[in-house]
Amino acid sequence: MKRQGLVCVIAVASLTLAAPSAAGRSATGPSSESAGLAAVVTAPSQSKVAFNPRARFAREFTRRGDADTSVRHIEHVRELQYRLTWAGVYSGPVTGYFGELTQRAVKQFQQQYDLRVTGHANFQTWEELIPLTVRGKRAIPGRCLLRNAWHACYDRQHHQVTLWKRGTLWNSWLVRGGSSSHPTRLGHFEVYYRDKDHVSSIYDLPMPYSQFFDRGEAFHGSVLMLDPFVDHSHGCVNMYIEDARQLWKLTSTKPLKVDVYGAWD
Repeated sequence: MKRQGLVCVIAVASLTLAAPSAAGRSATGPSSESAGLAAVVTAPSQSKVAFNPRARFAREFTRRGDADTSVRHIEHVRELQYRLTWAGVYSGPVTGYFGELTQRAVKQFQQQYDLRVTGHANFQTWEELIPLTVRGKRAIPGRCLLRNAWHACYDRQHHQVTLWKRGTLWNSWLVRGGSSSHPTRLGHFEVYYRDKDHVSSIYDLPMPYSQFFDRGEAFHGSVLMLDPFVDHSHGCVNMYIEDARQLWKLTSTKPLKVDVYGAWD
């Protein structure tokens, strides 16, 4: 792994599998979502359906029994639960475990949007759900929609990155940025350095799929983040490793413009 002078210190994160947060969680008490989590932490993962990471709104096929059990085993269940909450079909806790309540919410969402009702978050479900639950759409800077560029726009308030391909919304990911003492800097930038295997020279922590855009601040996969709404970085935009890999596959060979905007949260 390369050890360059470019550094983005990652804040120590909570690795609690069902940590509470003020980002829309429901304190509903014990449920199949939380009760089932312990059973899958050490269980072998199910075979996954392959997906194209370069496709619009791409996510893996997520189904009942899946769980976000570690930073290197993210099934996007927390993201699914957050987005179903914002879509108004889920009121359970955000646990990272796909149980009965999540399955019921997926079915309700599929019924509402005339999708095949399977109870699985398949590719078609994600394709409908992700753009519907991009938050703060009116605040997205007009520069993000430029038709002559790839543009990654980080909304600090809503913990989200939207990716635009020549003016078309291509994907959106849940992320976390800098703390109140080290907030990700506001402004308009362009990626100036990339390192697929970057390692922090201060904390000796991997920063996979790093794309640096402002004085050491970068988009990169986090080896600490389980929940985008828990803890912060020291300025970088932390992504799930798989999401950072998607951004890399889509943009690493192209000029990538970056906008950071929104109130700190």
